[in-house]
Amino acid sequence: MNQAASISIPAILKVGNKALDNIGNYMKEADFGQVVIYFGNGLIDLFGTKVMDSLKNEGIEVLEYREIDTVDIDDIIKMAFSMPNKVKAVISIGGGKVIDAGKYAAFLKNIPFISVPTSSSSDGFSSASASLIVDGRRNSVPAALAYGIIVDTDVIRTAPEKFIYSGIGDMISKITAIYDWVYEAGHGVSQLNDFAVMIAKKAVNSFVRTPYESIKDEVFLKELLDSLSMSGIANEIAGSSAPTSGSEHLISHALDKLLEMPQLHGIQVGVATYIMSIVHNHRYKRVNAVLTETGFWDYVATLGMKKEDFIKAIDLAPSIKPHRYTYLHEEKYREAAKRVVLEDEILNKVLV
Repeated sequence: MNQAASISIPAILKVGNKALDNIGNYMKEADFGQVVIYFGNGLIDLFGTKVMDSLKNEGIEVLEYREIDTVDIDDIIKMAFSMPNKVKAVISIGGGKVIDAGKYAAFLKNIPFISVPTSSSSDGFSSASASLIVDGRRNSVPAALAYGIIVDTDVIRTAPEKFIYSGIGDMISKITAIYDWVYEAGHGVSQLNDFAVMIAKKAVNSFVRTPYESIKDEVFLKELLDSLSMSGIANEIAGSSAPTSGSEHLISHALDKLLEMPQLHGIQVGVATYIMSIVHNHRYKRVNAVLTETGFWDYVATLGMKKEDFIKAIDLAPSIKPHRYTYLHEEKYREAAKRVVLEDEILNKVLV
């Protein structure tokens, strides 16, 4: 008799107003009496006093705290094994770099990781992988799913709007990612996990149906961050990033390789999601509505992103993950995607 699969989910999930003020209470409830804290660049000045006071008030001992600005795997290995032995948890506060660094260090030491993102730019804060520099090149490496996710919507609201737009782009991409995964499974290259599909669909559908007046509304930010958190859990269930990363992510990764100064990951992914939703002939009106109404397209139009770069990225995309089988792994769909870039009315307005 087959047994049900066992998965990890965050034991702490706190998303809301003033969440950072209560970090000490959350650590006390989890019985993490000794912690190490990594801050992103410049964030000790912004949040250090608030975090330290909250921990101190609950009797939590901070064994080490510092700012880090590296995702070189060799640096992180040294950092991990220099931690005091009695540390109970690693807390990372900041953007993608410090989240990935802390996540991997905790993974190496086999201790819980607490993810405290200060922007909503992607679902990386909830994923079980880390994007690190390995032998001079950016690579995705395995890491543990966060034991805890703590997101202060007040902090997210004060971050530059480009990070919210990036999160919107990354969240909307689940529409095309799921479609690609179904296509891939249909070609026998992978196997669908119906529960992971359901979670990913619920996450994106809940997000796109959220009523709001401004992208800085509390309800909008909470829904965005809740949905990004659910995306990480969908990946954990599937045992891969397939539920949340398809052809649109391959285009973004290709742009990262091609461009000296790529845009934020979620910005590139959002544009690529629109392209692929048209190629798929699936929910492209909904994708466009979200990108229009949130102001995503207005922001993209200020960036000078080039059609020719997307054309090159579409051709390069299949080589990024040759073991996958998305729509872009077939030439006819690459050609269709390139026609969309060149001919679509909206893309002609926002790309140069």
